[in-house]
Amino acid sequence: MSLAEVVDLFCGVGALSHGLLRSGMEIRAGYDTDRRCKHAFETNNQSKFFCRDVARLEADEISSHFSGKLPTVLAGCAPCQPFSTYKHRYGEDPRWDLVESFARLAVNVRPDFVTMENVPSLLKYKDGQVFRRFKELIEDAGYEVHWQVARCEDYGVPQRRRRLVVIASRHGLPPKLEVTHSDPLTVRQAIGALPPTSAGRSEPSDRLHVSAALSNKNMERMRASKPGGTWRDWPFELRAACHQKSTGSTYSGVYARMEWDKPSPTMTTQCYGFGNGRFGHPEQDRAISLREAAILQSFPADYSFLPEDEAPTFSEVGRWIGNAVPVGLAEAIGASMNHVIETSYDD
Repeated sequence: MSLAEVVDLFCGVGALSHGLLRSGMEIRAGYDTDRRCKHAFETNNQSKFFCRDVARLEADEISSHFSGKLPTVLAGCAPCQPFSTYKHRYGEDPRWDLVESFARLAVNVRPDFVTMENVPSLLKYKDGQVFRRFKELIEDAGYEVHWQVARCEDYGVPQRRRRLVVIASRHGLPPKLEVTHSDPLTVRQAIGALPPTSAGRSEPSDRLHVSAALSNKNMERMRASKPGGTWRDWPFELRAACHQKSTGSTYSGVYARMEWDKPSPTMTTQCYGFGNGRFGHPEQDRAISLREAAILQSFPADYSFLPEDEAPTFSEVGRWIGNAVPVGLAEAIGASMNHVIETSYDD
């Protein structure tokens, strides 16, 4: 018996939905503008995908997915790029409006719960105006709102990642997310048992266990890299031109290997590239594979991203993985709502 019914906005490949599914909820529908996410969302979440712009959705359409027999959840993760600390041209990106669009839909749909996940810098974006407006709209509609900046490694995600989590309820204040892993999972525990592979090679047993090819120069750099080290460990002649200048000397978090016995760094949309961050394999001379990146985001090892007859592309699958809500964090979000359902919900 499911504990609640969920509609997921900005659903992507379904990571947030999958965590909520694992927490005991039923996923009724997902909406996203990327039609290529349909296979992954539907296959892994036993649900229906709709390729639609959330800003143009009406409350009646969302409400039609709910049966009326269980508590209801409206979930979403509006695109975080406008609020990211990597983004500087804030005023030129209209996607921040989607946070308010999500809040207005929630107010009109009036589900039992509303949950949103985003980057912590949303709290400071436009001097905090966007987040305050979101919170005020939800609270004025009769919800009690809990928010926190969560450490993903506390919830079974083998990765150092901080995310803003908001849970609103019409049936009592949701509790803080309960820590499930006092000892964080490590890179070794997450991907250490995967079969070895090499740069540019795809494993026949799993198309996603593929790592990007390396140029001869980057292969030399990889071999000179130490787990947890930086490009400063290399001979001077291997250093990139920008790193040989004083202006680039502080950028040490690229061209680096992960460490076996620590959580990984934050997975980004370019987590498949050795030069894009600390994404080198701890031991093998290659960047991490797409499958390894997905596992470090706490996707199940058999999560299906594409139909069997389609080969993955690094840019597309990397974007899906990097933009995903870590599944372990999503499951903890579901557990918080379940606590309210089990203790306070009046049916």
